[in-house]
Amino acid sequence: MAIPFNKTFTIGKDLTVNRLGYGAMRITGKGIWGPPEDKNEAIRVLKRAVELGVNFIDTADSYGPNVSEELIAEALHPYPADLVIATKGGLVRPGPDNWQPDGSPQHLQKVLEGSLKRLKTEQIDLYQLHRIDPKVPAEESFEFLRKVQEEGKIKHIGLSEVTVAEIKHAQEFFDVVSVQNMYSVDNRKWETVLDYTQEQKIAFIPWFPLNAGNVAVQEKLQEVANKHEGTTVQQIALSWLLHRADNILLIPGTSKVAHLEENMKAENITLTTDDLELLNTVAEAATD
Repeated sequence: MAIPFNKTFTIGKDLTVNRLGYGAMRITGKGIWGPPEDKNEAIRVLKRAVELGVNFIDTADSYGPNVSEELIAEALHPYPADLVIATKGGLVRPGPDNWQPDGSPQHLQKVLEGSLKRLKTEQIDLYQLHRIDPKVPAEESFEFLRKVQEEGKIKHIGLSEVTVAEIKHAQEFFDVVSVQNMYSVDNRKWETVLDYTQEQKIAFIPWFPLNAGNVAVQEKLQEVANKHEGTTVQQIALSWLLHRADNILLIPGTSKVAHLEENMKAENITLTTDDLELLNTVAEAATD
């Protein structure tokens, strides 16, 4: 039996977006550092994403750094009325593939102002704390986010790579409307967080949603793909996420238009009960 799923989700009770969005980390250079190898293609990817119905784009000041946000504004500003741009702050970049947390209010103030300028907007739709900094009391980061929300610089606040306890702590300071944790068909470390966010009607945004390199995983994904003519294992992995929980927002990233178009087709795949039962065993296979 085919299992239908909702194609939209409302963030913070007022921002309704299509659940298949776009993650803009990959439109930067190698190591998520510097400009992309093909800037024109990166611009085409952003424009094509919106043409295909994407109205949720996720980025961060640390992607490049700054490069991803600058390209989004260059490609899409003035923005379509329904486009929601989420960005993040709280990681510094000493070099390629190097990420270090800085959740101090001083740093967050600086990067937030930078994001507002680069994105050419007076208010960030969704601003996410990229990491809770173990060197800074979480209350200081949370109090800063609450303050700038009250000032109108950000509309909604989200968190990234957090536990249920950390979400509950943040909820003492502001409404948490999104959580962005690593999660995929074969990496379900944060299953309890997903369950909590679904219960709380908080958007769950899995990063690295195509972590499917295990041979046993590939075999099961391929088995399902073979039942859906013309589909790939990557599309099946994305479709599983759309079916897994109605609060999941997908942000697969790419720097190529062809790959973007392939990813977007996942929205049109309707998995069956048998498909889901098989795919739900993938995480077990990945840890064998």
